[in-house]
Amino acid sequence: MLVSIITVTYNSAATLKDTMRSILAQTYGNIEYIIIDGKSQDETINIIKEYEPLFSGRLHWISERDGGIYDAMNKGIAMSTGDVIGFLNSDDFYSSDDVIETFIRELELSGVDAVYGNIHYVKENNLNRCVRYYSSANFQRWKMRMGWMPPHPSFYCRRSTYEKYGTFDCSFEIGADFENLLRLIFVNRILTKYVPINCVTMRIGGVSTSGLSSHRQIFKDHMLAYKKNAVYSNYILESLRYIEKFLQILFNKLKRDF
Repeated sequence: MLVSIITVTYNSAATLKDTMRSILAQTYGNIEYIIIDGKSQDETINIIKEYEPLFSGRLHWISERDGGIYDAMNKGIAMSTGDVIGFLNSDDFYSSDDVIETFIRELELSGVDAVYGNIHYVKENNLNRCVRYYSSANFQRWKMRMGWMPPHPSFYCRRSTYEKYGTFDCSFEIGADFENLLRLIFVNRILTKYVPINCVTMRIGGVSTSGLSSHRQIFKDHMLAYKKNAVYSNYILESLRYIEKFLQILFNKLKRDF
């Protein structure tokens, strides 16, 4: 089973080596790696060229202007040829060397449309210290009415599912991943399976973790996603997610302190 891993880059020279090394370290061998670059002005392209020979023909990339991160992700899907598609952000890396092997085994054994797992967040100056753990263990389809979704960097989906139900709606500013998963999981009820492993390590400061303004936009995009897909929700239901998230963060902090 061929897996296409897609990374979207723009001026990612500071972190891209970690991302590419973590893919090279994966124990699963049948990987196609695709990089969609938005015409970076730093050393990103030179890093891609430096590492390209290490992929032995499995790396394909383009560098051109795009319409934003979701346009670039759609380009990656269009370029890919894998049976399974996943995304690894250019400032993230896999938490262990057997993530893809574990996911593919679960997909093959269960026959589901997609698998997902857990992720954790770190700060730039200390990649070994978890500052927030995002567990998907308690995710249920109905929780999408509250804005919950499996963490997108851990979501690996069969190509046939994207072909049947569509990719990312670029009219969303930073919530197209939620809208896509709402359409796949909640509306069309694809079969998914939670895999209880820590998949991806994410640096704080990405497009969806960059402060109050991003959370306002996420809230707005979620409301638009419900409307587009004729899913009932409201501001009160959506707000409950932030209460639960706060309790998770508090619990994780108490665990670290004790």
